[in-house]
Amino acid sequence: MPESRRSLGEIATRFGLDCRGDDQQVIAGVGTLASARAGQIAFLANPLYRKQLAATQAAAVVLRAEDVAHCPVDCLIAADPYSAFAKIAALFEPRPDHVPGIHPSAVIAADARIDASASIGAHVSIGGRTVVAAGAVIGPGCVIGEDCEIGANCELVARVTLVTRVRLGRNVRIHPGSVIGADGFGLAMDGGRWLKVPQLGGVRIGDDCEIGANTCIDRGAIEDTVLEEDVRLDNQVQIGHNVVIGAHTAMAGCVAVAGSTRFGRYCLIGGGAGFVGHIEIADKVMVTAMSLVTHSLTEAGEYSSGTPLQPNRDWRRNAARFKQLDRLVRKMNAGTPEEDQG
Repeated sequence: MPESRRSLGEIATRFGLDCRGDDQQVIAGVGTLASARAGQIAFLANPLYRKQLAATQAAAVVLRAEDVAHCPVDCLIAADPYSAFAKIAALFEPRPDHVPGIHPSAVIAADARIDASASIGAHVSIGGRTVVAAGAVIGPGCVIGEDCEIGANCELVARVTLVTRVRLGRNVRIHPGSVIGADGFGLAMDGGRWLKVPQLGGVRIGDDCEIGANTCIDRGAIEDTVLEEDVRLDNQVQIGHNVVIGAHTAMAGCVAVAGSTRFGRYCLIGGGAGFVGHIEIADKVMVTAMSLVTHSLTEAGEYSSGTPLQPNRDWRRNAARFKQLDRLVRKMNAGTPEEDQG
């Protein structure tokens, strides 16, 4: 059977799923419950979409055991349908073939070391003493500075910049426009003028990390900025100098982290959240979107800040009352005369 076509039984066996129905059913792609057609597999993970199950035109659905009785088509049973579907979808992801070798337009320093199995694309620049390991793919327009290390099977998709002293582990994927290893925002006031603090550290990124488009990770002032293994950063994230991000942490788009903040493992950070510098975040902390974190979070759990959206008239009235909170609290702490009590 062609690589892009799999039997339902083959998929079930590969990912350890329970197949209900025709295990010879041919699957040639993926889709949603609402849009999938013959030959495609869909998934049901969120109960909000259960009402779409009865009318789905998918060839098969990945779902939990409790939803099998309501499924009109063949199905695969998974404890976590979403993660199972992610693995299945990867079977049908079109990935370009990368031919080993160096494009004629690439500019490579004489003392750089490029493994023969690596692929170096058009108009790439690689600086002195940089090492590119086996199977790495450096896409078109990438600029790799001096003293960088790119681990085995990394992929820099296109127009990625590694400024200097950036070390990537194995299987790191970086999307277009990202800048890794630029100067951190280090300034000192001297005689009424800003004095730039030299940024002498680097950036270390662990195995299996993924970094979104136009994300920036600054190099450390003295020690390195560090991403441990399996960290996932979305697009347009800003990571300041000397930040440490623990393994398996994920940050959604437009998160901004000031310098020297340290994150534990398995943290989940919602889009647009901001972190002041020099604080510590415990393992398994979840911060919801658009929150501002101004102090260390020492216990696992979910944290939020900010004002939810509301009609403008209500917001203006509540904002005016917010300014009165300090006066009201002081009045309450001072005690209220009995005649003033309701």
